[in-house]
Amino acid sequence: MVKSFKLQFIETVATLMTAAFGMIAALAWNTAIKALIDSYFPSNEEAWMPLMIYAIFITVIAVICIILIARSLGKLKDSIAAEEEAKKQK
Repeated sequence: MVKSFKLQFIETVATLMTAAFGMIAALAWNTAIKALIDSYFPSNEEAWMPLMIYAIFITVIAVICIILIARSLGKLKDSIAAEEEAKKQK
């Protein structure tokens, strides 16, 4: 079955959004881990804790957004499939 342009477009946007949230979470963890390492080789010992909290917070937000995107995409796929089935029956 050939996917409609609308479905392909939405899937692509969802994939890009998911990748963006993953990248944001990865950057947050990168910063937090660098600060943790810096705490063992001091330059500013107190900087790592806020960054760890930030990384955890960003990760939770990213996971929630990715789940919502996946659910929305699933609902849209079902809706498009139902529309196509209705058109076939006419």
